[in-house]
Amino acid sequence: MDWLSWLRPWESSPVLMLCFALSAWLFVRGVRVRRVSRTRQVFFWAGWVMLYLSMHTMLDYYAERMFFMHRIQHLVLHHLGPLIVMAAYPGSVMRAGLPQTLRRALFRFNQTILGRGVVSVLTNPIFVPALFVFLVVIWLIPSVQFYSMLDWRLYRLMNWSVVITGFMYWNLILDRRPNPPAAMTPGGRVISPILTMAPQMVAGAVIAFTERDLYPLFDLCGRAIAMSAQADQMIGGLTMWIPAAMTEVIGLLVALRTLMRLSANGRWGGAKPRPLGKIRE
Repeated sequence: MDWLSWLRPWESSPVLMLCFALSAWLFVRGVRVRRVSRTRQVFFWAGWVMLYLSMHTMLDYYAERMFFMHRIQHLVLHHLGPLIVMAAYPGSVMRAGLPQTLRRALFRFNQTILGRGVVSVLTNPIFVPALFVFLVVIWLIPSVQFYSMLDWRLYRLMNWSVVITGFMYWNLILDRRPNPPAAMTPGGRVISPILTMAPQMVAGAVIAFTERDLYPLFDLCGRAIAMSAQADQMIGGLTMWIPAAMTEVIGLLVALRTLMRLSANGRWGGAKPRPLGKIRE
């Protein structure tokens, strides 16, 4: 088998290629300017590769023709890939990689009413988690799934929407700063994954244990792997139920660690910093 053939895109997208190339270029330039640990660099490139493989290789072909592969693809696009990339805290690095004129333009834009409004929406602690869950559930409605898999424009909108909201959500949850300047409180970052996890687990369980075929589209288009519709649907539902929930648990544990650190340092919940030692009179 020619393994390199798996890296060829099923449906080539110049826009997607440009986005991946631009993000890589900015990160490489930023690493040359800022001090970035090896761990952060590994996180960024691991998540970057996972997202690319899921969106722009032959794996996309199987995601269009097997329900469980489609759910694995969205597990990477919505949960795992953005979580790993944002664990590298790439924002400041990529901003440092911008040419100086663009950095100044971005700074000026952020000072405007429009810029502050955009940032406020993209970091809203209620809107972002709600959108994160909504875009998991809405694309799973059988009629919506049917048309989104047949129309390439809706298909790309679906994939782009879950990736973007994934970045928005994990940007909030993995923030290590106190509130303010962070948009979400440390306690909110711990509670939010629990709230967003629950409806996804319920949806996954419903799909896994429903005996009728909810998504006949995959039979209509022809399944890429010889598997019954029931088995395909059950594995897809379990993928939403267990691996996706485990990814949220990882985010929760990172947020809990941040809360404990901030609390110990007296930067959250009114806690006082631990004394370094008694002062002799």
